Amino acid sequence: MIDSTRNLLSCSLLTLLALPMAGAAASSCGQSATPIARIQGSGHQSPMAGQTVTVEGIVTRDARGPGGFQGIYLQQADHQTDNDPRTSEALFVYTQRSAGTPGERLRVTGQVKEYHGLTELVGIQTMTVCGREALPEPAPVWLPWSAPPESLENMRVRFEQPLTVIDSYNLSLYGELTLAPTDQIRATEYLAPGTAALKASERNRNRRIVLDDGRRQRDPRPLPWPPGGLSPAQTVRAGDRVSGLIGTLDFRFGDWRLQPESTPVFAPANPRQPPPSRPTEPHIRLLTMNLANYFNGNGQGLDFPTTRGARTQLQYRDQHERLVAALQAPDPDILALSEMENDGYGPESSVADLARALGPAWRVVATPDADGSDEIRTTLLYREDRIDTVGIPTRLTSGPFQHRGRPPLSQTFRPRQGGAAVRIVTVHLKSKSCRNAVGADRAQNDGEGCYTRRRVHAAEAVLDWLPSLSAPPDLAGTVITGDLNAYARETPLDVFREAGFTSMVHHLQPCTPESCRHYTYRYKGEKGSLDYALASDSLKPRILTAATWLLNADEPRALDYRGPVEAAQTSPWRSSDHNPVITDIRH
Repeated sequence: MIDSTRNLLSCSLLTLLALPMAGAAASSCGQSATPIARIQGSGHQSPMAGQTVTVEGIVTRDARGPGGFQGIYLQQADHQTDNDPRTSEALFVYTQRSAGTPGERLRVTGQVKEYHGLTELVGIQTMTVCGREALPEPAPVWLPWSAPPESLENMRVRFEQPLTVIDSYNLSLYGELTLAPTDQIRATEYLAPGTAALKASERNRNRRIVLDDGRRQRDPRPLPWPPGGLSPAQTVRAGDRVSGLIGTLDFRFGDWRLQPESTPVFAPANPRQPPPSRPTEPHIRLLTMNLANYFNGNGQGLDFPTTRGARTQLQYRDQHERLVAALQAPDPDILALSEMENDGYGPESSVADLARALGPAWRVVATPDADGSDEIRTTLLYREDRIDTVGIPTRLTSGPFQHRGRPPLSQTFRPRQGGAAVRIVTVHLKSKSCRNAVGADRAQNDGEGCYTRRRVHAAEAVLDWLPSLSAPPDLAGTVITGDLNAYARETPLDVFREAGFTSMVHHLQPCTPESCRHYTYRYKGEKGSLDYALASDSLKPRILTAATWLLNADEPRALDYRGPVEAAQTSPWRSSDHNPVITDIRH
């Protein structure tokens, strides 16, 4: 009995001693391991998801530090690749174990997992450093993608051409810039809504890379781009070029990203320009602009945050000073403004505050009790030393504007020094935001976004309203101007176009698939126009200039009045999120 027990204990001891030896064998450098390419496979997902594997490769990037992605990037040595261009040779290893630094060979055992489109190793059992080895050479790539990005996932890559900044919306939020081979144009700027426009938008999305900062930290400070830091004097504008892009090709949060391993080179390619100069012929200059929610609290420095605009008195003063600089610089005679706080016309109202700052010659076209119930409204201001009003102002408060929306405003003007009268109608149509959209107001999968039906009904109502307005005998024509929340080939613009109203910016400087020099807005990396000066047929020959001033939309949101970068001095740049439209009308 004693001998049997002793033999059993001896067998158990031998078994226990054998287990570490087997584990040591599995983690021995240079022994058989699963090729990373086999784990990645040639499709969108790993064919080995859920399996436990041992891989051996070179650490190319360490992302385990504070704010990092909690892991490392491991790539097969160049002499061990499978030479199949369809398969990636790298993996992300999700771990906080400390072994391995860039340039070290590492042997890792863990489980294969697909995490939101990223193939990675998790549940790491062993990590063994196997000495140092040269980093794999970065694979040369181009946009449009010279190879499917899945075949390069987590690998070192080098972009062989300079790329263009097309979006900086997430610069202050996540340290990101979106890049593409060239600037991207909203498809419905030059194509009718429908299948072709959707395909063009899809092509745009497939020709992008996000320049990331290698961290998952929200609100990074200082901002990583441009090199040296973002400031009012040192900006990074959409249209600027970036070269020297070498790093790890990563996939996170639905986008392909470059986690750079060295600082790229930024080159200005869309420098700030002054506003268009005024023509020499006698004319009226009209400036149209969305103010990005101009709210002044109670007008006495209190009641902040406001419901839609500045959160603090300091933010409001910054916004106010920038807008005044922006509106004064082009030397306009008439201002057609949207997103003005709808708080009456008293001395402490937002519009009165703005008019005082513009100068003693500026007057407000007032329509008390007719401005609707929306928090914001359209408004007209003019210089009484240059311009006279003709007749009384009128707002459209029936039809689609009876209970909701922002009632359009009409006023006729005549130059003081003599000349024909011009009617200005300023409108602000429903936005594309899908909040509360139901039925036909939802996006129709044609590229126009939500609430197209409401914008169309509003456009038709404006056109039906015009014949009822009084007109002096010398009326030269009408300009319908403002934020229409529709791009140039979308249905609301068709309604105006068929009624004889022409977008003068697009008439004089049309957008094509390759070029769009004048635009008022950027959204998710695509530029186009939401703001217009639509001239009636009779007025069209009198239009001398119709252009946009690329003042705001190309600048990072981080520089606006609610951004994290403080302005050292008053500047017009990024005074709003829309560029102004400037129209010169011959007397």
